[in-house]
Amino acid sequence: MFGVRGVYGEVFRGPLEQLLRAHRVLAAAPARAVEQDAGDEYLHPPAVLPQEDRRHQAAAAAAYAAADQPAPDRGPVYHAYQVMSRRVLVLPPEAGVVVAWRALAERGVGQAPVRAADGAIVGLVSRANLLQVLNEEDGHLRDVLSRTVAQVMTTPVVTVDPVADVRRIARVMLEYHLPALPVVDDATGTLEGIVSRSDLLRCVVTEPPLTLWA
Repeated sequence: MFGVRGVYGEVFRGPLEQLLRAHRVLAAAPARAVEQDAGDEYLHPPAVLPQEDRRHQAAAAAAYAAADQPAPDRGPVYHAYQVMSRRVLVLPPEAGVVVAWRALAERGVGQAPVRAADGAIVGLVSRANLLQVLNEEDGHLRDVLSRTVAQVMTTPVVTVDPVADVRRIARVMLEYHLPALPVVDDATGTLEGIVSRSDLLRCVVTEPPLTLWA
């Protein structure tokens, strides 16, 4: 189950399919057709292939069919709680951008959930967000604009339940270009952890039985 949370509370809760329909990103522009050259024989193949070409085509098709066998199920599907990072850096909305930048650097992470005083997750702040209002050069910050985390964070933010399928989490990250998803308990609304791209890659490397595709 996925949720969308912002400064006005939870504005959506539902399965992946409803999330994608309700918050669909702009579709990619349709691909243009290749401009054909009347003299290009590769764009205008003969209606009947020569016998030698037909044999090669049949051999290639047979080899492909032999290799295109369904992979055996090597293990169970993993869930968010099994791959998430539990030690989560959390920042308040009123924190300054310099404080946020240094906190991310000290923890060696690229993003942090933003949690309001009442415990609700209201956004996600990343290094990319912070670089919109400051510059770093040789480890020193300069050209810092006076901004708070609340002014630069991504909000609303997509959150997931602890039992969310990691394959669906990966799809949401791809669809919305998100670096991570906070993991929030559905019953209590408390932050349980965070699943980042690094967590998913680490799982792929260290857990060979992980089945990535349904």
